[in-house]
Amino acid sequence: MAIDDALTLRNSSASGAVPAHEAHERGATQAAAVSHAVTARRDVAEAGHGETAEQRLRRWHWAGLALPVVFLGAIELLVRAQVLPANLVPAPSAIAGTMMHMGGERLLRHVVASTLRVLAGFGLGAALAVLIGAAMGLSSRLEALFDPSFQALRAIPSLAWVPVLLLWMGIDEAPKVALVAIGAFFPVHLAVVAGIRNVERKLVELGAVYRLSPARMLTRILLPAALPQLFTGLRTGLSLAWMFVVAAELIAATRGLGYLLSDGRETGRPDIVFGAIILLALMGKLTDGAMKAFEARVLVWRDTDTGERRG
Repeated sequence: MAIDDALTLRNSSASGAVPAHEAHERGATQAAAVSHAVTARRDVAEAGHGETAEQRLRRWHWAGLALPVVFLGAIELLVRAQVLPANLVPAPSAIAGTMMHMGGERLLRHVVASTLRVLAGFGLGAALAVLIGAAMGLSSRLEALFDPSFQALRAIPSLAWVPVLLLWMGIDEAPKVALVAIGAFFPVHLAVVAGIRNVERKLVELGAVYRLSPARMLTRILLPAALPQLFTGLRTGLSLAWMFVVAAELIAATRGLGYLLSDGRETGRPDIVFGAIILLALMGKLTDGAMKAFEARVLVWRDTDTGERRG
């Protein structure tokens, strides 16, 4: 019916039978009617399914959290049924027993030591990456000058840096933090450069119209527009920081999850090895969740498709 009325309105306007202001009013009425019909149809569809898209998505989130628990339960059953050798793949219950036997205070010392190294190294690496990435994003000449060297350095494995940092910095905390900073630097740097390069031209032209200085152009337009990509780089850099801290704690460390992992390997204790791996996974997930929550708070203005409509 709305389509027929719209066709009638168009034909009437073309023949001059309907005044311009009346045609405009009728067009607005028809648009409102179509919008109301679409909204009503969506509400009916959601009511027919008995739940909203947000509720369905929340159910999938809970399923995602339950998946590792189901996996660990399956491993427990396979080990108890002697399908998997217990001396190579310990049962989750044995891992939990070992962690409890070690005591909460001892485990906490390892977790805190690794967390502090990750936070210090990630903070240093991310800060340098934002500064250097912003400079290279603003200047094509700087990017052409430094990008080949950065790409070559990015390809160096983490363990290859260990002897270099030992020679330069000794065996205290400095080389450990430096190695974590190296791991966090490159993904954040790439994200900042790409984010600034991909800012819409019309936003840059708007800043030029208002005669913004380069510093104000960076802080008012370029960095805010690049924030979505920046947060992607920060989350990637944070995950790499947890990977690099394991290599960092091989540098004469006496505490930390990487040290615990190495100690379990040297003493032939797979339960300690897997316990350290599980703790690394949990800490990585917790810090990534904190970064994701911070991203949602900072980018509250962003209007993007979350995938809820796609089911």
